[in-house]
Amino acid sequence: MTNSSTAPILERAVNGQRLAPADALVLMKSHDLTNLGQAADQVAQRQHPEPYRTYNIDRNINYTNICTAACDFCAFYRSPKDIDEGYVLPREELLRKVEETVKIGGDQILMQGGLHPDFKLDWYEQLLQDIKGRFPQVNIHGFSPPEIHHFTKVNKLPLRKVLERLKDAGLGSLPGGGAEILVDRVRREITRGKVLTDDWLEVMRVWHELGGQGTATMMFGHIETPEERVEHLERVRCLQDETGGFTAFICWTFQPEHTEMAKVEPAGSFEYLKMQAIARLYLDNIPNIQSSWVTQGLKVGQLAMLYGANDMGSLMIEENVVAEAGTVHYLNLQQIRDAISELGYVPRQRNVFYELLDEEHEIVAVRANQEQAESLFPILN
Repeated sequence: MTNSSTAPILERAVNGQRLAPADALVLMKSHDLTNLGQAADQVAQRQHPEPYRTYNIDRNINYTNICTAACDFCAFYRSPKDIDEGYVLPREELLRKVEETVKIGGDQILMQGGLHPDFKLDWYEQLLQDIKGRFPQVNIHGFSPPEIHHFTKVNKLPLRKVLERLKDAGLGSLPGGGAEILVDRVRREITRGKVLTDDWLEVMRVWHELGGQGTATMMFGHIETPEERVEHLERVRCLQDETGGFTAFICWTFQPEHTEMAKVEPAGSFEYLKMQAIARLYLDNIPNIQSSWVTQGLKVGQLAMLYGANDMGSLMIEENVVAEAGTVHYLNLQQIRDAISELGYVPRQRNVFYELLDEEHEIVAVRANQEQAESLFPILN
């Protein structure tokens, strides 16, 4: 594709006009990264004229790796029959992880796990109540749509009832995990025993109808086609038109190492930055785009802030799923704040709802992170 083929599309996007799927496909097939990035940055600045860019502090706690689904792209899960490597976190250990997060200024935990075949809904309700009972200030960003859909099957309960009970027990927001590519051809080829597209979207739809909010995600760079990437974006945008419940969109490249799809050539930073820029241009109704430094590393994660992202994502003092696939990037809080400052923005801490925390809280968090860096981030020291 030449620059002349993308120019009118980019101009329309910068001017606030909605792109059609055909427009997105032209951009997907182009190699015009510079102009794509400039357009995405202009749209981000139009939507976020404020002098700051944001980040948050949370911890990804995987309460179990036991999973009845078999995903070729996942190096983290273990079969229920794998008694040697399968685990369920003891409750006190899980609560200790939450406490450590609070001590360094975190206000949220991202809590996800495999599709455990034995636990009933009251087990998850008690888990939420145990956390909120001890740490009422912490938002629980938990249970992705595949988990929620699994709960309905194990408990033989309607989706709305499951979500209502979890919300009443303390669930604060829903992460967009397990989306991969929201096209059934792709999902059927790379996973078995896991939620398909319409049901993934229905979990989010009902959660939004209950007043809940959450994030939308995309894992790309495996077997999907450019057309299927566009279909994914279109399905997310249509649901957002309907409900308005997505606070942010996060995309990242598939990490093939140690998975059943290890022969897939990893997508590089060029493809990552292009995909994120297109997401900013196409998802005109989702206000926030997160950089994925967790998969891309510091420099590309920082560069992503010039390709449509307005948020550096999370400090994430613990991450297991991507790490199991061999991709291990660690940043401390000062590195995240410096990455934002170097681009000319003021770094500001926010919560999952993109509400800014007061600056006194941020100062406390920075000091706490500096004091505890040696124990929590040994690889950095």
